[in-house]
Amino acid sequence: MKKILLFLLVAFGSYANAQFVVNYKKVADTYFENKDYYAASTFYKRALKITGDTTYAILPYGKERNSTSDNRAIEDYEGSVYNLAESSRLYREYNEAEKYYAVAITFSNTKYRKALFYYAESLRANKKFNLAIDAFQQYIQRNPGDALAKEAQKEIESCNFAIEEMRFPRMVQVKKLPANLNGLGSNYAPVKLNNEFYFTSSRPIAVASKRDLVKTDAGDVQVSTKSNPFINNIYTAKGELNGSDIAVKMVDINFPKNVEIAAPAFSPNGTVAYFTAWKDKEKYGIYSSKKTGDKWSDPQPVGLQVNSKDFNSAQPFVTSDGKFLLFSSDRSGGYGKFDLWYCAIREDGSLGQAVNFGPAINTADDERAPYYNSLTKKLLFSTDGRIGFGGLDFFESEGDLITWSTPKNLGYPFNSSKDDLYFTAIDDSGTRGYISSDRESSCCLELFEVKKEYLSISGILTDCKTKAPLADAAVTLTNAEGPQKYTTGTDGVYRFKVDSKRPIKLLFAKDNYFAITRNYPYEELAKADTLIYKDYCLSPFKLGIPMALDNVYYEFNSAELTEPSKKVLDFLIPIMEDNPEMEIELGSHTDNIGTDEYNLDLSNRRAKSCVDYLESKGIAASRMTSKGYGESMPIAPNEIVVKRKKKDNPEGRAKNRRTEFKVTKK
Repeated sequence: MKKILLFLLVAFGSYANAQFVVNYKKVADTYFENKDYYAASTFYKRALKITGDTTYAILPYGKERNSTSDNRAIEDYEGSVYNLAESSRLYREYNEAEKYYAVAITFSNTKYRKALFYYAESLRANKKFNLAIDAFQQYIQRNPGDALAKEAQKEIESCNFAIEEMRFPRMVQVKKLPANLNGLGSNYAPVKLNNEFYFTSSRPIAVASKRDLVKTDAGDVQVSTKSNPFINNIYTAKGELNGSDIAVKMVDINFPKNVEIAAPAFSPNGTVAYFTAWKDKEKYGIYSSKKTGDKWSDPQPVGLQVNSKDFNSAQPFVTSDGKFLLFSSDRSGGYGKFDLWYCAIREDGSLGQAVNFGPAINTADDERAPYYNSLTKKLLFSTDGRIGFGGLDFFESEGDLITWSTPKNLGYPFNSSKDDLYFTAIDDSGTRGYISSDRESSCCLELFEVKKEYLSISGILTDCKTKAPLADAAVTLTNAEGPQKYTTGTDGVYRFKVDSKRPIKLLFAKDNYFAITRNYPYEELAKADTLIYKDYCLSPFKLGIPMALDNVYYEFNSAELTEPSKKVLDFLIPIMEDNPEMEIELGSHTDNIGTDEYNLDLSNRRAKSCVDYLESKGIAASRMTSKGYGESMPIAPNEIVVKRKKKDNPEGRAKNRRTEFKVTKK
């Protein structure tokens, strides 16, 4: 960066007396003020003498200057660089924006202080998440309390989210549609109706008052001084969309001149179309048209319930039962900028009053392009108001238009570091469909096909003793997405579906059985294709009934555990870990050799040594008690009578010298 700045200063000094024949900066400023950012960026580059070979050779625009006008020249130069960065960002050319913001952040004039925020935003859009985090943190440090500082903190959280998501991609296939569909301009808002594919495109068309871009012999793009040729309209294609010869034609809907239309939606039978329409700087509105045969009627605004000259309404969607129209609007009564709304569609086609989706869905920022699956009860929409990859991300919520679950980000690669919106499904389950995204474009939305896949995790849960299937057992799968719960039937089968190969924990539990936990690390899941099948069993117990721990031995005449005995006690560690509320008693017994007092003391010490060992392994002492029973509770005779004479019974004594545990609290 220092080298670049040095070059700029030298270049500025040597160029101070230069003069332009054409005032490119003035032209660029005019385009910038009129929000034609592509044209603005083209002329700012001309003013700054930037070519494809001299990206960083930014020379100050100007005319003949003298020493008294140098400050003005520097101000013009800095303003041009900053506006070039702004223009690049605002038409979504983030690679270019990153380069020019990297220069603008070195300017000392405080009016360019936002350059650092937008530099960080450009880094994030270019998937340079760690560098973006550093830049956002610098912005917060330099501008505490600033309105953008709060946004910068959200962006940092989004960058961290993106880093984690890209470590564990979702099981989604994303495929770009052919070039015939993704022509010049933006291509977005796809809808499949029967065998016909509808979408919106701003591809250039032959209009008398508009001209295509013209290239000079040298190959430099000359932006027409007339209006931009890119006009939004609805197009259609039929049949399979994977060929190179797909026929695309504009839908014949009779709109007034210079009106642009986009984002079509259809009634279930396909006879009524809804779409967004606007003209120049007027507000967006939703219109409808009826189809008779192959002809569409003249479009009409859907009514004041949805449209107004005081606010925008756009991106309609009709539920599959034809009962509700969903849309996005910045009308009053919402929670932020654009919110999601819905209204009932009456039998005569008129609309009821608009109802806001509420704060469970809407945020202080934008919510866009709703899609609702009436069968799965899932709403997909795009928002930039939640933690995600940055820009507009797809989120999913389950509900019934009144109550909604907390929206979940659909992750990578369903989402990208740029804008992702307009999902439409082409199957009943919503696992296949189309989206719009500018993830692979330098400026514009493009069309992609998406297919969700899942990893199935299933098996049979049984009783460890009887081997019979366990019914009514609770099985919980937990990963980064949160818990899923399943209750087994009489067949003991459990089954789950997950959409990523993040680490998984399974918990199996049933009354009067020891719960068990099984972990699946990423390495194991990564080797699986789409199915993991494993059977498990649970061991039964009864509260207060002791269970022997076989082969727990001590040193002779001592309470010290032998090494093999410690391995036996290790059996209790996962049981205690998997049943965190459970409390146990460890009891020790002796045979009848020795006095009662001695055996009681020895058994107390031996039971305590078991508790101490488990505590050393991380089991809380508060969950365990120890008790010695001495020789008071034999389970086998210490002696037997043979031919009326008492005889020692070594096998019986061995059984009596035992350690047991029992559950005292579950």
